[in-house]
Amino acid sequence: MIRTRTEGDVRVVTLDRPESRNALRPDDLRSLREVFEERGRGESPPVTYLRGAGDAFCAGADLDAVVDLDDPEAFARRGQRAAAAIEGSPSVVVCGVDGAARGGGVELALAADVRVATPRATFGEPGVDFGLFGAWGGTVRLPRVMREGDALDFALSGRVLDAEAALRTGLVSRVVDDPRSVADEIAAGGSDALAAIKCRIRDHREDDAQERAEAAAFGELHESHATDIARRRDG
Repeated sequence: MIRTRTEGDVRVVTLDRPESRNALRPDDLRSLREVFEERGRGESPPVTYLRGAGDAFCAGADLDAVVDLDDPEAFARRGQRAAAAIEGSPSVVVCGVDGAARGGGVELALAADVRVATPRATFGEPGVDFGLFGAWGGTVRLPRVMREGDALDFALSGRVLDAEAALRTGLVSRVVDDPRSVADEIAAGGSDALAAIKCRIRDHREDDAQERAEAAAFGELHESHATDIARRRDG
């Protein structure tokens, strides 16, 4: 079950199956994708905070659903589409990991723009222990956020990283007591600037095309906020 609510400049999306550590079934993945795709239709807060209910972030795929899959490839594709919707959301997505993130839970976190952990957060890709691997885009995104050697070690070993290890390897950018505070901090910025920064950093085209687009976006923002820039300079 996916719950959403809006609090000021932050939309909160909660994975809400605490009795199963927020494990995701096929219908949950579809609902999650739809929630993030809706962000592109009409006005909405500039920041989305993704969290899990209870004492875990997300245990990944519901193993009851995995065992009974008729079409595993289609299930993987459904998870990939959910993660792609998170990554492609026009809002900045802050993922707050409190407790365990496993398998698909790690992959959803990887799709977020900012990953923040509490001191009790842990991360693991246990699929290798029973002959599987994260197939919701994790093999694509993991080496983007960790060094390749760390990514291979993490994925191949199935070992669990605590919050400090996740910070050292780049899996998260901060360890804080209240991850929601990071979403509020980011939301205090200009919404159009946030969108432009995300678009530019998320642009995986060749460097020269990215730099041209970066310069164009800077020019547009400068024109829109010339008065604010002058006020900041003179203040």
